[in-house]
Amino acid sequence: LRNYIKGTTIILNNSSFLFQFRGFCRQNKPADMQTAVKYFAYFGGYDRKLDLSKEPFELIKEHIFPHYGYIHKAVVELSGGDNMSHTILREIALGDGRSHSAVKRSRLSKADGYRIINNLCEDDMLVGVRSIAKTKKDELEISEKLYFPSPFLRFWFAFISPYFKGIKAGEYDEVKEKFNNYKDEFINLIFEQLCEELLRESIDEKIEYIGNYWDNKVNIDLLAITKSKKTIVCSCKWSNAKVKKSSLTQLKEKANLANLNPDAYVLFSKNGFSSELKALKGDEVQLFSVKNLQNLIKREAK
Repeated sequence: LRNYIKGTTIILNNSSFLFQFRGFCRQNKPADMQTAVKYFAYFGGYDRKLDLSKEPFELIKEHIFPHYGYIHKAVVELSGGDNMSHTILREIALGDGRSHSAVKRSRLSKADGYRIINNLCEDDMLVGVRSIAKTKKDELEISEKLYFPSPFLRFWFAFISPYFKGIKAGEYDEVKEKFNNYKDEFINLIFEQLCEELLRESIDEKIEYIGNYWDNKVNIDLLAITKSKKTIVCSCKWSNAKVKKSSLTQLKEKANLANLNPDAYVLFSKNGFSSELKALKGDEVQLFSVKNLQNLIKREAK
């Protein structure tokens, strides 16, 4: 399903995350993978050519604000447009994605909150994912995680929908402040999802499970289990600082808390790795920088 808005196409569902990323790069030709990830986090699924030499907020002013009414109408067709649904969607867009925390932060009743989440999943506005972790006796049930079918929809409910009154009045200061405060943190999830695609492409054998791992004590960015039961745990860092050996130590501690026995540790980084960590690189410790995401584009070209 695609919604057509005054010459612009917004992909709402039925297209994979990797398909959207490849299409975004093919259309906008980012100078490097850092640029690709940064702009894809906000505009992935917004099917219109963008000038990536401009700052993201300039593109928001150019592409989003003038067409707010058209885009809002298209999104409402899928979301239903009621206030409670949009409250849940806003909490998921800027939260940790867990259904329990989204309902709690929304201040809706549990009955209303979970009913709305179920409806949004049925309408393909959200995708619910269950943790592979097992709940032990006397422990709280592990909440599912919820994802938007395109980065643009998550961006919309994080930064645009909550400020519709100001946008309609031509007042953008509140949106700009919120965006500037969260724009870098917002990229983390998208980078993690792209790292999952790269990990999937990098594993030679059949994969039984790949995705986020979480329970009531620990969250691991990525976990992969192959058919031969090889276990791979990963850390994904979207930070200007180089990833250090301490990140590997933390990843090992998380794996221990989750009672996992990894065969390999994989670290993904925006800005490279310390010399100390590079020295540990081998079969057990594997390192990927954001530049390696280029392999996702190269695979399509073959």
